[in-house]
Amino acid sequence: MATPIKEWSKLEVRAVVRFLFSKGTKPSEIHKQIAETYGEGAMSRSRMYQWCTWFGEGRTSLGDEPKSGRPKTSTNEENTTRVDELIRCDRRMKIREIALKLEIPNSP
Repeated sequence: MATPIKEWSKLEVRAVVRFLFSKGTKPSEIHKQIAETYGEGAMSRSRMYQWCTWFGEGRTSLGDEPKSGRPKTSTNEENTTRVDELIRCDRRMKIREIALKLEIPNSP
């Protein structure tokens, strides 16, 4: 048995899945080969079947689709309270200063 590849990317593994699927290899066999080559953590069996389904439906992109919903931010109850306290102490405090004091990003 060959030594598993230690450094790989999701796109690399997806490209191999797409290649093997296009050659007519069954998803269970693809998963077995991926696990042997890249290690067990490369792609789960359910994710393998999902990608094979997408490729079978005509998908050509290997990248992730844009996610819907609100992006992750530093906005939470604790940070809101801390910002409010700082502003009440010094109403002239700049956004950059608040971000530095609280160690949070100052971008929206």
